[in-house]
Amino acid sequence: MSISIDEYWMQQALHLAQEAGKHQEVPIGAILVKQDKVIGQGFNQPIGSHDPTAHAEILALRDAAQNQGNYRLVDSTLYVTIEPCAMCAGALVHARVSRLVFGALEPKAGAVVSQTNQLDGDHLNHCVKYEGGVCAEACASIVSVFFARRRREKCNRR
Repeated sequence: MSISIDEYWMQQALHLAQEAGKHQEVPIGAILVKQDKVIGQGFNQPIGSHDPTAHAEILALRDAAQNQGNYRLVDSTLYVTIEPCAMCAGALVHARVSRLVFGALEPKAGAVVSQTNQLDGDHLNHCVKYEGGVCAEACASIVSVFFARRRREKCNRR
């Protein structure tokens, strides 16, 4: 059984999420692809970098913008393991990313479908197409395992 191109890139984003977990960060990974080539990547780093904006998506956009020499990232697709928050969804619009593919829903802070539909506004000057649920089980699992481990560690310290 072969996997789709979206599943392939999401698996790459999952590897980045694992890297975040190794650094005690919430395990979310993002990879930006254009013409079947990686142009940017990132994983969550707000704790270690002391930067509240250091979400996986933002770091992937920054990396791509530097690599491309342009903050406009047209004709690109962002793959991220968890549904983006409002900050990250807004950055996708500003960067002119063409497509977003995310894994698991983020029921508390997801700004694409879970809490708000931030990418669907008629007022937006750019339309980001999106699809969720790609490798959703694996993407949700890595976060669930991470937080279960943190809860256990917290209980063991008592």
